[in-house]
Amino acid sequence: MLSPPDSTRSSRLHVAIVGGGITGVTLALGLLKRGIDFTIYERASGIKEIGAGVGFSPNAEEALKALDPRVHQAYKNVATPNGEDYFQWIDGYGSGEVIYKLYVGEQGFQGCRRSAFIEELAKLLPAENIRFSKEIDSIVDDGESKVELKFKDGTRETTDIGKSTRIAIGCDGIRSRVRDILVGKDYAASYTHKFCFRGLVPMEKAYEHVSRYRASTRFMYNGPNAHSITYPVGEFLNVLLVVSDPEPWQAPGGKHTAFGPKDAAVKAFEDWQPSARGIVDLLPNDLDKWAVFDMLEHPAPYYARGSVAIAGDAAHATGPHLGAGAGFGMEDALALVGLLEAVDRRLSPTFATTKALFPDGGPNGGGGQSSSKPATKSELVHKALAAYQDIRYERTQWLIKATREASEMFQWQYEPVGNDPVKFGEEITRRFYQIWNYDVHGMVRDALEDFHGRIGS
Repeated sequence: MLSPPDSTRSSRLHVAIVGGGITGVTLALGLLKRGIDFTIYERASGIKEIGAGVGFSPNAEEALKALDPRVHQAYKNVATPNGEDYFQWIDGYGSGEVIYKLYVGEQGFQGCRRSAFIEELAKLLPAENIRFSKEIDSIVDDGESKVELKFKDGTRETTDIGKSTRIAIGCDGIRSRVRDILVGKDYAASYTHKFCFRGLVPMEKAYEHVSRYRASTRFMYNGPNAHSITYPVGEFLNVLLVVSDPEPWQAPGGKHTAFGPKDAAVKAFEDWQPSARGIVDLLPNDLDKWAVFDMLEHPAPYYARGSVAIAGDAAHATGPHLGAGAGFGMEDALALVGLLEAVDRRLSPTFATTKALFPDGGPNGGGGQSSSKPATKSELVHKALAAYQDIRYERTQWLIKATREASEMFQWQYEPVGNDPVKFGEEITRRFYQIWNYDVHGMVRDALEDFHGRIGS
């Protein structure tokens, strides 16, 4: 478990968080809990989240608790319990019956409105730690003395290492500018040839086409070249329709959304069971369609260099099909918080005094740096972010591929499974369990062990 902050001291670090979405704000709150200074730089005029619903799996909930119990409580304050503790998949094209059920744990994977969750989180943030209308233009990390952030309004933010070590973390989403700065523009997310329609339908209207039972909990409808998901969010039914699209994505200004009458969805589901077609009828005729982009084709080669790192969708954008993207951002935040706390403590006067008194690491010895030069402030930061990169890279890259495969399974496009319900159950369970049964506390321990190995103590 992570240690509580020492509220009597000032931080030796200052973390510049670029992006005020869920990943950025939860990272900030984890730092706040541990007494580490930060500033969020958000390009919008206020804290807000796009999208309709979001839910968190068991691993993500554990990360929320470890970041700060108040963060987890903020989620619970706005989450809607499901009627049953199962994911249930329906053959929406053929039988119309449930083909597989997967237990998610007691009151697991509750849905909430993204906007409601981010509003709850924002209540926990000190106003002086957020700067709005700040769109990042460039970051200069000279490797030794300072990291400079330049914004498109012409302003700059610089903190000298000698005063307080500045770190820049890009949590600026799938179209991340920080990622472009860090690894180059050749690693942008690409179109997965699937788009979706989504919306929140008032529950009373939903009952016109969906039974009260099916509106009370999470259901997924599988079929050829399309699938749909429904689950309750407060007084609404969250609806997601996903349609395969062989054409390239075209939208003004390279946006990932475009106006799209739902004709494409109507056509995709026209031969399906009435219960599945009824879900399509819930949405209005005129609405936006959202392209599903991910980073499978062009993965970021690394997540950190020097004093700059990326997290969440900025690092490993994936589709929504396994419901894990936001949760993996929480895992990223927890790994960063644990490592930066370790750096901050090593920079404390108390640690320096202990090293002077016990150069071998303590009164009983223990592998200190008595025979080698201590790491500098910037070296500590660089090695901590390198440990973050190593602990997070393999798992997050796996998720991108697993999510692509899951979307193909839902749409009977994944050749090893086809539309076989037994094979589907085996394959989808394996992927969900790899997401859910992850020890986030063990992740932090392993990251800290890596960090201490890099600095020789």
